[in-house]
Amino acid sequence: MSLKPDAVARHGRLKKAGPLGSILKFLAIAVSVALVSALGVAGVAAWQINDNITGGPPIRIPGKIPVPPTVGAYPGGFNILIVGSDTRVGQGGIGGTADTSILNDVTMLLHVSGDHTSATAVSFPRDMIVPIPACAIGGPASGLPINTALYYGGSNTKSPGKGLPCVVSTVEKLTGLTIQFAGLITFKGVIEVTNAVGGVPVCVSGNINDKEVGLHLKSGTHTISGDTALKFLRSRHGVGDGSDLGRINSQQVYLSSLVRTLKSSDTLSNVSTLYKLAIAATKNMQLSEGFNRIDTLLAIAQALKSIPLDQVLFVQYPGSTAGTGIYQDKVQPNYALGNQLFALIKADKPFRLGVTNNIGSTTNPHAPKPTSTPKATSKPSNLPVITGIPGQPSSAYTCSKAFKG
Repeated sequence: MSLKPDAVARHGRLKKAGPLGSILKFLAIAVSVALVSALGVAGVAAWQINDNITGGPPIRIPGKIPVPPTVGAYPGGFNILIVGSDTRVGQGGIGGTADTSILNDVTMLLHVSGDHTSATAVSFPRDMIVPIPACAIGGPASGLPINTALYYGGSNTKSPGKGLPCVVSTVEKLTGLTIQFAGLITFKGVIEVTNAVGGVPVCVSGNINDKEVGLHLKSGTHTISGDTALKFLRSRHGVGDGSDLGRINSQQVYLSSLVRTLKSSDTLSNVSTLYKLAIAATKNMQLSEGFNRIDTLLAIAQALKSIPLDQVLFVQYPGSTAGTGIYQDKVQPNYALGNQLFALIKADKPFRLGVTNNIGSTTNPHAPKPTSTPKATSKPSNLPVITGIPGQPSSAYTCSKAFKG
């Protein structure tokens, strides 16, 4: 089936999107760290986690999935795609009533370098217009919002994960990378995982008042979890310039703080917290074939656990909202800058961010001062610099910027 570029209009008939918020590192950084610690402590925990991740049929994605060794870190580099579904089915009323169309309102790709010394998490704006390959119920199409890929992959209310292979193929075509693993999470899953963490501190610059999602936070630092964390991650009209691009910046404030929280000594030494996190994440995610194995998760955890904070980068695929034609009121990708970004990622060349233009976040003026010198494993400072890619390293303390109207 071939879809014309003007098929973008069909997006309006799919359903009003209800952006989920973003969880990229749960399986990548959070769950992996949790599993490697929790599984080493209790055999019962391992049995229950294994029951969670193998309880349903795995999702098949294109390509051959390599099987990692039973002991040791995952060999070489790898890519994990985390998709956030906006389904209302089985969510206990979160986000409104049930609907028939299911969109990937969060699409995040984690790349871990071959030497396991750096990781880059790339967020793709949900309304960014990209080519869609041939999928179960549509395509190929030269230009559609990326968040329709889950729908065109054949997702339905009973099985949102059916469309995951289409999202994988779409991102592979856009980035030139091969994706080995993929997972899908819903609203309820986000709440369960944030509860298991026990709260994540976030800084807010200005008062956030987003009536659409019901989020009201005064300027300052708040420790948020559960429903409040979900609202924070979903908030678009309360941060930045009210766009999805600004919201991604705000989400990265949370994600960076989450990574710092997970890698802190208090979290890693708390067996109860690690166990609850592992259970919550694996129980609330649909995983691709090969990803739904304890040995795979443990091998990934071994590869991730020693990456320095300043080498875990959260970035956004570059784009703008000033386009015309099929890009009108959507996000037009900056392919030149995007290709530069993924050329470095594909070549496993670490880099630093230059001027980022983060419209949804700002520097935290009350960030704690470093108490120790950087680890010897950190990359040298004379790295190539990319200017114009929004984002931040997880070591950066930032604040979500309140929408001024």
